[in-house]
Amino acid sequence: MFRIPETVAELGKERIKGFPVEGFVYGEGPEKPDLMLVGEAPGEFEIIEGIPFIGRAGKELMQSLASIGLSREDVYITSAVRSRPYRWGTKKERDGTLTERKYNRPPTTKEIWAHAPVLDYELAHVEPLLIVTLGNVGLQRLLGKEAKVTNLHGKLIESQVNFLPTPDSIHYVKTTRTFRIIPTFHPASVFYRPSHRPSIEEDWRNIGKALVKLKNKEK
Repeated sequence: MFRIPETVAELGKERIKGFPVEGFVYGEGPEKPDLMLVGEAPGEFEIIEGIPFIGRAGKELMQSLASIGLSREDVYITSAVRSRPYRWGTKKERDGTLTERKYNRPPTTKEIWAHAPVLDYELAHVEPLLIVTLGNVGLQRLLGKEAKVTNLHGKLIESQVNFLPTPDSIHYVKTTRTFRIIPTFHPASVFYRPSHRPSIEEDWRNIGKALVKLKNKEK
């Protein structure tokens, strides 16, 4: 199993201090997996357990993996940001009282930049046959803001990806290495947009077919 060095984790924790985020979840999976999955950020349950994708979205993701004969143990799961971004909101309890609680939110551009060295290290050391981005955050972290999951989902892309040449760099540059990427929607999208489910299922069929071709090439 692959795990980033503590020095890399500590760098990420230090860089994101001062932002409204909490906790830190490590990437999880083998060093040379079939797939590397790049999400956006952990949520409430992931922070508590320290395991990526274990909530409702995680169950959806595991079903997608199972549809192509894979399980959590076969893939490397990571995200653009490793701490949970949150916002404070008001929840009305059954007795009518109002309580303040933390809600998940998408990470900001600055938060993604803060944790860029963590994902950069994984991209340099994990050797997947294929990267699957889950939603726009992971996709745009790798390919840039012009990349949209609605336009690219299910398509095999061979491209260099963004990384920070030094931790102090303000702008991303492109890697010399080319990666194979298939974007798809974030598994949580089916909860607020059920119409995405057929597209997600088709995307995963395409991912399965691409893996078969890539494995045959390596033989």
